[in-house]
Amino acid sequence: MLPAAGRIARAQTYPAHPVRIMVGFAPAGTQDIFARLVGEWLSKRFGQTFVVENRPGAGGNIATELVVKAPADGHTLLLVASSAAINASLYEKLNFIPDIAPVAGISRAPLVMLVHPAIPAHTVPQFIAFAKSNPGKLNFASPGAGSVPHIAGELFKTMAGLDIQHVPYRGGAPALTDLIAGQVQMMFSNSPIIDHIKTGRLRALAVTTTTPSYVLPDLPTVSASLPGFEASNWQGIGAPRNTPVEIIDALNRAINAALGDAKVRRQLADMDGNVMIGTPGDFGKLIEDETEKWGRVVRAANIQPI
Repeated sequence: MLPAAGRIARAQTYPAHPVRIMVGFAPAGTQDIFARLVGEWLSKRFGQTFVVENRPGAGGNIATELVVKAPADGHTLLLVASSAAINASLYEKLNFIPDIAPVAGISRAPLVMLVHPAIPAHTVPQFIAFAKSNPGKLNFASPGAGSVPHIAGELFKTMAGLDIQHVPYRGGAPALTDLIAGQVQMMFSNSPIIDHIKTGRLRALAVTTTTPSYVLPDLPTVSASLPGFEASNWQGIGAPRNTPVEIIDALNRAINAALGDAKVRRQLADMDGNVMIGTPGDFGKLIEDETEKWGRVVRAANIQPI
C-alpha cells in the first residue's frame, strides 16, 4: 500500500513548479506552434505554467540532450518531432543516449509533393515517367540533409526507381525560392505553400500521408500511385526516462483531453494536423516504427549530417 500511496501523492502534487517544454527548433516554426498550443492547455489544466524554451540546433539534438539529462520529475519535457526518428540513425556519435520516455502524441501532418510548372507532369505517375525518361537530369530540393523532406525524397526516389539528385538548402524558404525559380524541379514541402499553388507558381501533385490533407483535400496521396509510400511530420511530448508513470499518465490524459477539444482540433486542422489521441505506448510504438523505417533509408542512401 505504501508505494501506491507514494505514487498517488506525486500525481496530486504535480507539477510543483513551472514546467519547461524544450523545442529543438526555432520559434514560430511548426514544432514551436504545437508546443505552445499544448503548453497553453496544460497550464490551464494543471494550474501551473508550462513554458516553451527553444533550443535549436543539430536537428533537435541539443534540446533532446537537455531533457535526457534533466531530473526525471516531469518538470522538463520535450517536443518530440519526426526528426528524432531520423536522428537515431543519422547521428552515430552523440555524447548522450537519446533515451526519452513517450508521453503522448499530438498530431501527424503530410508533406506536399511540389514541382515547377515547367515540368510536364500533373500526377505522380506522370512525374515518374518524365523522370525515368530524363535520368540524372532532375533535382529535388530539401531544407537540409537528413530533414524529413529529404528523407521522404530519398524514399520516393528508391521506391519509384528514379535517378534524381538531391540538393540540400539551409532551410525551407531558400529551397522553395529556387523551386519557384526553376533552379530545382521537385520538392517535398512541409512549409505553407497554398498561395504558391493558387497563383500557379508551383504545382502540387500529391500528399505523402495515406489519408487526404485537410488543407488540400482534392490532392491524391502518393501511395495511391506508389503503394506503401508514406512520410509525415508528427509531433508529441516526451519526458526523461524513469519519469514516474503516474506523472506520465496524468500528462497523457491532459494532452488527450486537449486533442478532443473542438477548438484545439480546429487549430491543428488549420496546420493540416491529424490528431493522435492514444496512450504513451501508442506514441512509443510510432517512434519505434518510424526509427526503424527511416534508419533503413538513411543507411541505404548513406546520408550524412552537414
